Amino acid sequence: MSIEPDYSSLDPEEKTNRYLAMGSVALGLFSLCAALVPMCGGSLSLAGIGLGLVGLRADNPRMAQVGIALSIISLLTSVVYGVLVAFSQ
Repeated sequence: MSIEPDYSSLDPEEKTNRYLAMGSVALGLFSLCAALVPMCGGSLSLAGIGLGLVGLRADNPRMAQVGIALSIISLLTSVVYGVLVAFSQ
């Protein structure tokens, strides 16, 4: 017997917070891939940080925390790579 949560019974605000936390993780992963283009990686990581900060209001904020961490790592990678490219020319 499988016990799965009934997502239709969740509070709409809680559903939104969970989706924002998942979006933060997704943007964090995408921004890590896009970090080699500093403008793309930086903007995606800033959006991921924003979604993660709003997603922290969820009952279980762990996913939002992971998304924020990934986005911060990506932002730092984008900045460092951008500086290295700027000064190597």
